[in-house]
Amino acid sequence: RKPVILSHHMLYGLKAGQEKMSKSDPDSAVFMEDSAEDVKRKISNAYCPAKEEQTSATKEGEQVDAGKESMQLTVDNLKNPCLDYIKNIILSPPGATFTAGGTTFSDFPSIKEAFVSGKISEAQLKDSLISSLNNLLEPVRKHFSEDENARTLLSQVREFKKESGAKTTDAVVRRLDLAKLGKITGPSHVVFAPLPSANPTLEEAADILAQLENHTSSVLFLSDWTARVCNACDADAKMIAAYYSVLLCSLRALNPSVMEKVNVIYQSEAILADPSNYWISVINVGRHFRLDDVMGPDMQDSEGVGIVIGRLMKVADVMGLEPSSISFLGRDRGGLLESKLVERFFDETLSSMTKPKAIQIDSPSLSLQKEKESAAHKTENDEFFLLDDPKVHGKSKMKKAFCEPENVDFCPPIVLASVFGGNDVLVSRSEENGGDVTYRSRAQMEADFASGALHPGDLKAVATSIMVQTLTTLSSAMKKDNDATKAGKALKALQKKLAKKK
Repeated sequence: RKPVILSHHMLYGLKAGQEKMSKSDPDSAVFMEDSAEDVKRKISNAYCPAKEEQTSATKEGEQVDAGKESMQLTVDNLKNPCLDYIKNIILSPPGATFTAGGTTFSDFPSIKEAFVSGKISEAQLKDSLISSLNNLLEPVRKHFSEDENARTLLSQVREFKKESGAKTTDAVVRRLDLAKLGKITGPSHVVFAPLPSANPTLEEAADILAQLENHTSSVLFLSDWTARVCNACDADAKMIAAYYSVLLCSLRALNPSVMEKVNVIYQSEAILADPSNYWISVINVGRHFRLDDVMGPDMQDSEGVGIVIGRLMKVADVMGLEPSSISFLGRDRGGLLESKLVERFFDETLSSMTKPKAIQIDSPSLSLQKEKESAAHKTENDEFFLLDDPKVHGKSKMKKAFCEPENVDFCPPIVLASVFGGNDVLVSRSEENGGDVTYRSRAQMEADFASGALHPGDLKAVATSIMVQTLTTLSSAMKKDNDATKAGKALKALQKKLAKKK
């Protein structure tokens, strides 16, 4: 809560519970341009209690709702707006009096006592207040009706109020609109790429391609500014760009037919197309949610505010894209939470927009080793294939890959062979070992491996061949792309820099 210093009295709103007038409610106060009929209607309908309110005590340590907290300079438990107008408007001129119920009063305490005790009825008090207010406003009305300049000015003000009211009623949503700006064509399926790292993995690329497949119109959204906010790649803009350069080159090499239909959008370019509306939408998302909602159950206070801001930006990104469906990577730690925030924000505030459908393709983990509990047991980059791995790592990493006989619950060679081996995976064996066999599905391969018909040595041999070919394809593509080549070297330098900080 922020401290507020009141330098003047604030009149109660005319309706029950209004500590002050409301800009969005014209009937919460009497205005200078009100007609005699307006004043009569407002005061006749005004809240006018004769007994003090019984307010519930605030528990120790409990914060008072700022919207309900008193805005008065003095304690007043009656909170009667009619008496408030009499005290601070009707009796404010020197020598002013107030006549009600046949009695003329010159001081406020006498009026209040007479009303509370029942000597003056509510109807009498309101009738006299209506008459007094109209007497005060009549010279103003005369001025605005007889003076041409004043009459024109009042007419313009009233027209402006009508237009403002219409805009409020229409509930115009301030947001980035990439379709209107020509950045995208109609509703699409949007996949959000992961935040960058110094070690782009093959698993990330495979997961992205799995989310992009089977959609006629797809967008791959690269959140480069969110990456800086979240301190990805040491918040270095060049390193973030390097990661995306390596990622895009790899995606196009692994599945060119899918990528040629994908519209790649950098978040920074999208925001700069209409920064004002974008940042207003981020602020509005932040106003809507509680901090605990955005942090979720897993985030710790020590992780910093960047993650919170990044999640608000994600909701604003979805608003700007207005997609038909969205996908977050399966192992994206905050993806599920962000998807729920998007769903809630559309349901609760964006009734005029179509809520995107959340689609999640369960792509397999490409981890080469079982998760190691102790950091001392982990070896640098041997748990995953990296996008910039040299082809020799296809042999060395596969040699160390976990491959327990007949264990199909966790078998990296089977997963990698099924993901990158194409429709048919040929296992070459001597005749005495059963001869060559072609597997046309992962299920067939798992069945033979579980029964012992497929030996771990034969499985690793074919998986090694497939991964050497995959890494060769990636390496060749990067050598042909100067930007990707430079980016790969930059990420290697970043890896060394970050390693020194450990």
